[in-house]
Amino acid sequence: MLLEIRELGFEYAELSHGTRLALVPGILESVKAGEIKISTLHNFCPLPMGIERSAPNLYEFTSDKPRDRELALKYTLKTFDFAERVHAPMVVLHLGSMDLKDYGGKLEGLLEDGQRNTPKYEKLLAEAMAKREAKKKPYMDRLYEMLRILVPEAEKRGLKLGCECREAVQEIPLEADFATLFKDFPSSAVTYWHDTGHAQIKENLGFIHHAAHLGSLAGRLGGFHIHDVQMPAKDHCAPGTGIIDYAALKPFVKPEHIKVFELSPSLPVDAVKAGIVHLKSIWGQ
Repeated sequence: MLLEIRELGFEYAELSHGTRLALVPGILESVKAGEIKISTLHNFCPLPMGIERSAPNLYEFTSDKPRDRELALKYTLKTFDFAERVHAPMVVLHLGSMDLKDYGGKLEGLLEDGQRNTPKYEKLLAEAMAKREAKKKPYMDRLYEMLRILVPEAEKRGLKLGCECREAVQEIPLEADFATLFKDFPSSAVTYWHDTGHAQIKENLGFIHHAAHLGSLAGRLGGFHIHDVQMPAKDHCAPGTGIIDYAALKPFVKPEHIKVFELSPSLPVDAVKAGIVHLKSIWGQ
């Protein structure tokens, strides 16, 4: 797997939340041999024992079940351990979610039916925003409790944490709450991780303006998951095959930011290569 990535021309790879324990010896061997470098780990990595599928939300920092929060903490710390072993500087985190009805699915359905600018859509969007705001506090409190443990651990190990923007309506922090989180956790170990596909879906739904959202958090930006989106919410497409305006994002992209292509495994190699060429033609990096 890692050799295939290297042969595509990448010097670095991200180890994601689908990395099974059985793959760890080969990964360590490949890193030790200098065949690949690891840019990032995506929590939880490797997967907890007995889990064989991608499961970033298997245990959540925001769960109302203490045992789930304990396990989220345990396996995040194991991810930190593995990051040290493969010399990865960044761990990307999903920060949690709240219990909320499926506003995202309903809004996407209305988008597919061409009802974006209808009173029905606007009413549902406003309801979703209000419900999220009303329900968020206990979930944010539990998240902060976890971060007060994890941030010092990351600092001690010389790791950075990438707090990822998410596409699901119920996931936290809410879009406007990232700025508050970074004020409350001023450590340089706490960074913003911008997922281009997730942010575009949130724009499509009406929650943010993509470029403006990125610009507002550019001062704490650590890196990117890069993929494109086809309307209304099909993501992990090759750059240039969807609707993302990468030129509008370019002013906020710096050489020091980590950039990870997070593409669908169903994409043919030629599509991957074309997407890379497309993005480099715009960002020049």
